[in-house]
Amino acid sequence: SINCLEVVLRQTNCCCVADAQPTDCEREVWNQVNTVLQDSESILSGLQAYKGAGQEIRDAIQNPNDMLLQERAWNSVCPLVIRLKKFYSFSLRLEKALQSLLESLTCPPYTPTQHLEKEQALAKQFAEILHFTLRFDELKMRIPAIQNDFSYYRRTISRNRINNMNLDIESEVNNEMANRMSLFYAEATPMLKTLSTATTNFVTENKTLPLENTTDVLSTMASVCKVMLETPDYTSRFNSEDTLLFCMRVMVGVIILYDHVHPNGAFNKSSKIDMKGCIKVLKEQPADNVEGLLNALKFTTKHLNDESTPKNIRTMLQ
Repeated sequence: SINCLEVVLRQTNCCCVADAQPTDCEREVWNQVNTVLQDSESILSGLQAYKGAGQEIRDAIQNPNDMLLQERAWNSVCPLVIRLKKFYSFSLRLEKALQSLLESLTCPPYTPTQHLEKEQALAKQFAEILHFTLRFDELKMRIPAIQNDFSYYRRTISRNRINNMNLDIESEVNNEMANRMSLFYAEATPMLKTLSTATTNFVTENKTLPLENTTDVLSTMASVCKVMLETPDYTSRFNSEDTLLFCMRVMVGVIILYDHVHPNGAFNKSSKIDMKGCIKVLKEQPADNVEGLLNALKFTTKHLNDESTPKNIRTMLQ
């Protein structure tokens, strides 16, 4: 995907950086984040291939005395739980990567625009994390089997009904880990929730850093994406639909983060994000491409239903 942060247009005179290379100052953080991003495609393909053990679980529940069916269900669920743990562990790595990028892109003395201009490779990684996150959550929303499989796993372990079967998995997914995974998968959009919390924690922990340093980076990125999406001169240069989707996901991702960390949120009239323009640009795309993104704005933001949110914006998202 092209670097959606051709940093940018109206903000700077920078040229298009389709493949931003890290400068010496960026390299340490870039390498650290790159190690995480390199695994993102395998995480997505693992999630995409997730089929669930619905039939085996149903058979086991309907025939509680048939030990063969109990064993079959258990043996189907265990590898799935290991895979779910892998996704969850990746969310923790992603959280650390995001916080490293936030540190780099918000530190004084530079303004957010100067940071985005000077550190284009890091800005691109920030965008790639958001792109991955929205893709992960869009897929997860379509797989109800995840929670069913995990519930069955927890019930089976806690009742200890399978006395003489292989419970080695407990060393991999102990009770504490299972609790944390449960909370993670209970979220409609677990990766976005992780990033929102990470951004909020970053702001809370860095009390000496002005809040605007963080929110301005987010609102600038949202503006960049919006302008690129609504300007034929830019969209005509997009080499595929994937680039368009990349841009839309990044825009929605930064809006959600902004809404979580700014005390008044993204929808307020005083917000530095043109929410009306952003929603309009999404609604002009084919419905299939944006349904998940509009849902993310509806259900993962914090301030949409505040009284201060203009009625016309609420109506646009109904």
